Amino acid sequence: MSPLAVDCDGIRIAADMSGAGPAVLLLHGYPETRAMWRDVVDSLATTHTVVTADLRGYGDSAKPRGERYSKREMARDQVVLMRELGFERFAVVGHDRGGRVAHRMALDHPDAVVALAVLDIVPTLHMFEHVDLAMATSYFHWFFLAREDGLPEALITAAPQAWLRSRFTGRSLAGEGLMPDAYPEYERCFDVDTVHASCADYRAAASIDLDHDRADRLASRSISAPLLALWGTASYVGRNFDVVDAWRPYSGNVSGAGITADHYLAEEAPEATAAALAEFLGSAEVSW
Repeated sequence: MSPLAVDCDGIRIAADMSGAGPAVLLLHGYPETRAMWRDVVDSLATTHTVVTADLRGYGDSAKPRGERYSKREMARDQVVLMRELGFERFAVVGHDRGGRVAHRMALDHPDAVVALAVLDIVPTLHMFEHVDLAMATSYFHWFFLAREDGLPEALITAAPQAWLRSRFTGRSLAGEGLMPDAYPEYERCFDVDTVHASCADYRAAASIDLDHDRADRLASRSISAPLLALWGTASYVGRNFDVVDAWRPYSGNVSGAGITADHYLAEEAPEATAAALAEFLGSAEVSW
């Protein structure tokens, strides 16, 4: 695996690359880094060039201050990264926040994205339009982190380890705290700049990202690439949504499957996750 730091039009993006063959970009969720894919990469790299990248604001990528975290901007970073690495066309797989960046990427860069897989999410607009007690309780951090008064940053930086651990506790099939092998890496990268950047990420999701999503809906723009939705059978998403049905208004070619896991599919069930992704990427639906 080759560690990289690529200047993407002024934003440094950290990435790793391994394998050979058609290119697949893997994007992580909150509050993780590209290390979340550690148990999936080797399997996919037997048939593909696999690039794992830290999103803007996370891991070892640049963490600019300010409201610079629309999914449109974050997606463009990753398209530039892939072009700098020599890949004009590629598949993209995103978990959690990375799935939302990947969704925007497939809409804004249809000539680049040949296939899209999203892990344990339904579209952002769908989530906000279906808020109920269960959603507001399970996903309270969506509303907390989106506050614009500086309170999230103040509280999280006062106890960063407690907050970070809370994002994993109870989110495994066994109901115990999920402390993955990569947790020390997540802890290392969860610095003050990441706290500010990730709050800006969630603020964008509750504002400008919704503007972009509504504009797409008004213009009847949808994802042209084949889309695979995977979800944890024990996750909030898996228990509360018909995931494939939720994605149908956003894509004309969507399939999906549940994985026996909670939210962190690639870490709790890496073999099943890798197998589902490999089957999808090798299917006749994907035109490389």
